[in-house]
Amino acid sequence: MYFLLPGTEADMVHQKVSAIIRGLDGQHPALQSEHGMLRWTLHKSLERNPSSASIMVGALIKELEKAESGNNLHYIIPLLHTLMYTIVKAAYLSDELYERVYVFCKRILTLPKPYCTIGLDCSHRLKSEKKVPGFSYQKLVISEQNLRWDGNQHHDKVLLFLDPDLVSEAVCNTLLRETQGARMSTTPRSCMSYVITNSIQATLGTECDAAALQRALQGQTAEEVELWFQEVLSVVERSQQVSGTCRRMHCVRMHEIYKKIVCSSETDEPTPSNLQRIPLPSPEIGVHLWTDQDQLWKELVLFTRESQKMEIEVDSFRIPELPQDMVEGEQNRISVWSNDSGIERDLPGMEEKEINKLQRKPCMKKKGPEIDSALVIQNLTKTHRETRAGALQRLSGISNEVPTAPDKQPTARILILGDDRALGRLAKAYYSFRKREARRPQTLNANLQFYCIPVREEQTDSSSDKEDPPVLDETCEVSMYLGRVDPWYESNINTLSEMIPKLAIMPPCPTRDTPSDPFIVDVMLYYLRFGLQPVYFQVYSVKIHFRDLSLEPVEDVFLTELKVDIQECTLTKRR
Repeated sequence: MYFLLPGTEADMVHQKVSAIIRGLDGQHPALQSEHGMLRWTLHKSLERNPSSASIMVGALIKELEKAESGNNLHYIIPLLHTLMYTIVKAAYLSDELYERVYVFCKRILTLPKPYCTIGLDCSHRLKSEKKVPGFSYQKLVISEQNLRWDGNQHHDKVLLFLDPDLVSEAVCNTLLRETQGARMSTTPRSCMSYVITNSIQATLGTECDAAALQRALQGQTAEEVELWFQEVLSVVERSQQVSGTCRRMHCVRMHEIYKKIVCSSETDEPTPSNLQRIPLPSPEIGVHLWTDQDQLWKELVLFTRESQKMEIEVDSFRIPELPQDMVEGEQNRISVWSNDSGIERDLPGMEEKEINKLQRKPCMKKKGPEIDSALVIQNLTKTHRETRAGALQRLSGISNEVPTAPDKQPTARILILGDDRALGRLAKAYYSFRKREARRPQTLNANLQFYCIPVREEQTDSSSDKEDPPVLDETCEVSMYLGRVDPWYESNINTLSEMIPKLAIMPPCPTRDTPSDPFIVDVMLYYLRFGLQPVYFQVYSVKIHFRDLSLEPVEDVFLTELKVDIQECTLTKRR
């Protein structure tokens, strides 16, 4: 075992930050293409040495201040996201560092959008972190792990869809192995223990013996850990509601909880210790091979039913089996054939009775709820405050607002791996189940967020012999557009397009029993946690008619462009 000197650790951190800066500048093509890997190694070094958080935050804020004063605005958003993720994973930070980062975020509010928008969101987070250290970590774990707090429970889920025709088998197996390995040791009890330990250590710093605290929590039952979890979050909520700076009182309350937990299992008085690493647990990621066109809709309906715990009869909520011999591209319709005319005479067994007069079954006329169309297609439309209620407004292009998910609605984060063809399939699936929801409103009451990670598969020799392979820039036009909109997406997500297939075919390290570091899953979660700038796209529908009246019209849906092979036909001249 060896220990790094503070000067050596600081030099290593500054070298990694400088490499990220050179990659943003494009001075070195290799660094620019591996920017996502550089960011990942920087945060991994923080996990190996929790004491380096102050050095890392200081180096990042120094570069951000230089970028703001030197008018290098393209540094700000990627470095600011890296800084905020460092703060989330940091074991302890001083008040001076919190104040320095908070002052910088307030200063960039004078910059144009989107810099001021991202700065406003970060300043809100830092204001909470200054008052309650570790607040971002608590909020993230509670939301991702669906932990119950004071009778309420969040309902968030990550759905990963892989098209086996576009994504190789090696990539699918690697993602399945990494997601299962990340969730292997994650339980609600361990997540609550992480929140307790992180909250106390982020508040007390080296005055807290985090190792003794973890041992004390491991020796208790799940019910006892949940009681401490509720008590810690009650203190956090109380500190958040107090106006002004109340960190001193918050420290006193956390120290009381810390002494109760440790002294209840050990006779010795807790002593100060070094900072300990508190892992950030991975949420449950549902990996689905996209073989059925209606699979996305079915998963969302099941997620909504599970999260809201609707007490609906199985027959009325049952997903009907769709016929397999339908024409490709045809929109499936859900209908129920009723043989009940509503007349009592037509009921089974009534033929034997002699009824002179026809009588209707007793019923009560009830006016249905007035459902605004903006609620049915809430993800495609938006009502502005200046307009009248119910006016539909199209959303397209860049949005400079950072949306906040509704508290009462569950959130489904849908992640798509692939090129523009996978996104085109997503547009068709989205259009299909929105049409279904229009017939049965408020069935899918959830907040939907879509994420895209481009994956460019290498062309094999057999495929190139049959037909010319498509140009890579043409197959990932949407991700290239997102990269031009958001420099953070360009440097952290677009660089994975060629790296993911290469990492998937690399053999695992044979000398280690535990699975290797899940790089792909870590980058996916980094994208889900810090993808703050929404970009809206229109979903287009086209209906193609034929001159031959015997052919039925064909309807198709696309996102950016539609490629159709139309057979040439000879036109007869009419006389």
